Amino acid sequence: MAWVAVPSLALLEACPGVGFFISGIILLSICTFLYAEDLITLSTMLPLAFAGACIGDHLGFYAGRWLGPRIRETKFATKRLNKIEKAEAFIRKYGSYSILLGRLLTSVRSVVPILIGASGLGRLKFTISDILACAIWTWGLAMLVVGIENFL
Repeated sequence: MAWVAVPSLALLEACPGVGFFISGIILLSICTFLYAEDLITLSTMLPLAFAGACIGDHLGFYAGRWLGPRIRETKFATKRLNKIEKAEAFIRKYGSYSILLGRLLTSVRSVVPILIGASGLGRLKFTISDILACAIWTWGLAMLVVGIENFL
């Protein structure tokens, strides 16, 4: 179960569209439970979560590249215009750091990769930045799962 649940939830919370409905707290709760009950080790859980997060971000990025400026015209986007405008302001304000910050902020996590893809950012630059962002996010997940005091 853990082999499927952890990467699936990490992917879904970052996945375009679905990420609005799947909270990161669900992943954190499941991971904490699995770890506390010794159903999965941290060394197994973290690569699975990392992979799911990277795949979800890349799905968003490539959806953004494919849809381009048409994103704002979709029915889904018009219903969520407020969140999209926040994400666009976020990207304008933080530039390339928005990939890292977008990964760490749950409110814009599933939107930022789409908008970055639509902005025309290069694939290699996004991939390198996203791998770094997902690694930092995974480290944060580990700290929350086992308890921050165990890392200090």
